[in-house]
This record gives sequence, structure tokens and C-alpha cells, in this order.
Amino acid sequence: MTQSALKGQMRKRKHSVSQSVSLKSTETIERITTMVVVTEFQKVGIGLVGFALFFLLFGVLLYFDSVLLAFGNILFLTGLTFIIGFKRTFHFFFQRHKFRGSFFFLGGVSLVLCRWPIIGMLVEGYGFVLLFRSFFPMALAFVLSVVNIPFLNAFLQSGSSMV
Repeated sequence: MTQSALKGQMRKRKHSVSQSVSLKSTETIERITTMVVVTEFQKVGIGLVGFALFFLLFGVLLYFDSVLLAFGNILFLTGLTFIIGFKRTFHFFFQRHKFRGSFFFLGGVSLVLCRWPIIGMLVEGYGFVLLFRSFFPMALAFVLSVVNIPFLNAFLQSGSSMV
């Protein structure tokens, strides 16, 4: 729908909707139209990454089963490509300042594919930390913001008491 059609619908509905749900002119309409759209390829990519985590978890739980780990690695890389696109994935892995992390991560994937799962996962884990180290502070801030939930906050304060 175009923005003018949305405005027309909002004017028609404005009288029938209660005051608490009423919309404020074009500001709200702009917020509605600028929502993030997840494409079908991105939905498939999210599913692939979910299956990758499943296979990686069970690969580790089953004493580093090389077939499950290899399948999980391939699904992870394929899912990442589906989510952000081939060009952006290529640029992510081959930036000059991320070259060492990419080398270790992709080298670890190669070692897992060559049936050296323990060494491959160690190398891959080191590469993962090097690649995503700029993401860790944001993830930590998110986890710490979750602690501000009243139930969790009360639980963590009562559990950490030394008295």
C-alpha cells in the first residue's frame, strides 16, 4: 500500500478506534512504513542457522562427531549467506582487519571437513572470537539489560548474597 492509501485508511478508522489507540498524523504512518521486512531468503537463512546450531551442538555432545560438525559448519555458512547475501558475506570474511579471524575460522572448517574435528573446532572457535569480537560488547550489553527484569533481578540478588 502507498502512503496516501494508508493515510486515507487511518482517517476512516480514526473515528471508530478508541482514543488510546488513535494514531498521530504522519509521524506514526512513517514509523509503520519503515518497519524492517524479512524476505523469504532471510527466513530460510535463519532456519539454516538454527539447524546449524543444532548439528554443531549434537556434534560436540556426541564426542566431536566429524560428520555432524561438518554438516553444521556448512549449514552455518550457507545460512549466513542467505541472511546477509553473498556479496556482504564475502566482504565480511575478507576485510583487511578481519583476515586473521577469517583464516582461522575457515581453516577450522576445513580441518573439520578433513575429519580432524577436535583441532578444527579449536581453530574455528579462535577464528570465531577474532571475527565477532566487535559484536561481543553489544551482546553483553543486551544480556545485562535482560538482568533488569524484576524477577531475574530479584533472583540474582538473592542468589549472590554471601551472608
